[in-house]
Amino acid sequence: MPSSDLPEIRVGLAGFGPAGSFFHAPLIAATPGLRLAAVVTRDPGRAERVRAGYPGAAVVPAVDDLWDRCDLVVIATPNRTHVPMAAEALKAGLPVVVDKPLAGAAAEARDLVRLARDRGLMLTVFQNRRWDGDFLTLRRMLPELGEVHRFESRFERWRPVPKGGWRESGGPEEVGGTLYDLGSHLVDQALRLFGPVSGVYAETDVRRAGVRNDDDAFVALTHRNGTRSHLWMSAVAADLGPRFRVLGSRASYVKWGLDPQEERLRAGERPDAAEFGPGGSSGAGTGWGVEAPERWGMVGAGGDTRRVPTEPGAYQRFYEGVVACLRDGAPPPVEPGDAADTIAVLEAAALSAARGQMVALPVAEE
Repeated sequence: MPSSDLPEIRVGLAGFGPAGSFFHAPLIAATPGLRLAAVVTRDPGRAERVRAGYPGAAVVPAVDDLWDRCDLVVIATPNRTHVPMAAEALKAGLPVVVDKPLAGAAAEARDLVRLARDRGLMLTVFQNRRWDGDFLTLRRMLPELGEVHRFESRFERWRPVPKGGWRESGGPEEVGGTLYDLGSHLVDQALRLFGPVSGVYAETDVRRAGVRNDDDAFVALTHRNGTRSHLWMSAVAADLGPRFRVLGSRASYVKWGLDPQEERLRAGERPDAAEFGPGGSSGAGTGWGVEAPERWGMVGAGGDTRRVPTEPGAYQRFYEGVVACLRDGAPPPVEPGDAADTIAVLEAAALSAARGQMVALPVAEE
């Protein structure tokens, strides 16, 4: 039966804060084969935005209201709720997408992975930055760089005035702060590029008054293949460094500026219908994920460099992968074991920062 003739997968979205409203809901709505059937929120303003933007979706007050309405549950609630909500959904017999970070502790993440495996259900994690255009470009360029000695990667912002909310003002139990928020992306990308880690060193600080979770962090990873990754994440960077600076035995790759997809999603756009099939909207005709030439990265060595086109970013591939997994038995777009490995590194980084010393990481469990 052609895929277009198959019934749509009904999606229940738990949470309509920034993650749910700017990322998950638009991408779900733009993905052929998915239908946003219900959204969990108790906030009247958010409920009104759901009804206005997604008139076919029911608004419900609790996550267990999704079980009979949906075929897939997406968890986009505060970080501390990810594990218990995902476990509830799996026990209810439903596949699950969890926004990053999967958990606050590697043991919790691996327990969740085992639960999904035992139930024969998909569990995947929304590591959308795997589909940033600059990251896709870097993966393609790696052979030209030779043996990579040092990988520098940054997510830096200038927000001297705190925005408030649980990510900044909550305690450690909220699993907030830049280490777990932005670090989830940076560590995941480093592991994808250079493989497992043997040692972690980290520094975390709280720089702004009224903030309880780290807002400025540095993580150094020693990969088992010999590459060293230096990762910066900050809300208080008055001067932003390069997004990537990758130093290899034959050449380097240096890239400034962030992938444009988040900015476009926050502006209300969706992946364009011409490139992505039915369901797209206001991005039509503008080249979804395409970056302006003046923002492309540079490749070369010793002053002999050239500009390299950035591949189009493609966040839509995540939910395309979810559909392929559920309908065709393809692997999930992000293996949950990969997400658990990322949490293990972040947990070691938090321990390193607390102790002021490097933390050795054992070989990851299968």
